[in-house]
Amino acid sequence: MFTGIIEAVGKVKSNIQIQGECRLDIDTGDLDMTDVSLGDSIAVNGCCLTVVQKSKNAFLADVSNETMRCTALNYLTNGVRVNLEKAMLATDRFGGHLVSGHVDGVGSLINIEPEGKSLKMTFKSSPLIDKYIAAKGSICIDGTSLTVNEIVGEDFTINVIPHTQIETIIGDYEIGRLVNLEVDIIARYLERLKKSKSDQKTEKIDLEFLKSNGYD
Repeated sequence: MFTGIIEAVGKVKSNIQIQGECRLDIDTGDLDMTDVSLGDSIAVNGCCLTVVQKSKNAFLADVSNETMRCTALNYLTNGVRVNLEKAMLATDRFGGHLVSGHVDGVGSLINIEPEGKSLKMTFKSSPLIDKYIAAKGSICIDGTSLTVNEIVGEDFTINVIPHTQIETIIGDYEIGRLVNLEVDIIARYLERLKKSKSDQKTEKIDLEFLKSNGYD
C-alpha cells in the first residue's frame, strides 16, 4: 500500500528484455534504500514493482508483459525520470490517499495552462475508468496523489502547485505524455457494494409473508 506522496525522483538506467520480459534498472536518486530488502515493493510511476536486486542507489525489478500492456511503463527509456515511493509502514504518516500501486488505466495529457505559479493540466482518461473519477476527489497520476478540479466527459483537470512540480516528474510533462492512472480505491469498493445490493432479491412483505414467518 502507498500514499501517493512521492519520496524521490529516480531515473531509468536501462530497460532490457530478459527471457521475453522486461527488467528495469532504476537509479533511486535520493531515495533511502537502507531499509529496503529483496522482495519489498517500490512504486515506479505509480506501478507497484518488486525489488529483485538492490544496491545503495539502485534496484532491479522484473516487469511482466501484462504490466507493460496495461501501464505506461512500456514507454520508459534510458534516462527518463520516474516517481518513486516505498511501500508505507503501519507507523507512517498518511499524507495522500489510499493507493494500491495497481494501475487502472493509461491517460494522456491534452492541455497545460499556467494559473499563477501553478499549472492547470487537463488529462484524457480511459473510458473504462472515467466513471470512478469525481470532482474534488482523489486520483493518482504516475504515483502522485492529486485532487480533481473538474470533469468534462473523459477529460479531467488538476492544478499542480510549484512544490509538486519540483518534487515529482510532473514538471517534465509535455502535451501527449502518457501517464499511469489509479482511481480512488474507495470508488471501486462503493461500486462493488452497490452491485451486491442490487443483486439481492427483495421479498414483498405482505400478509402471506408474515404468516409464513410465524406472525399469525
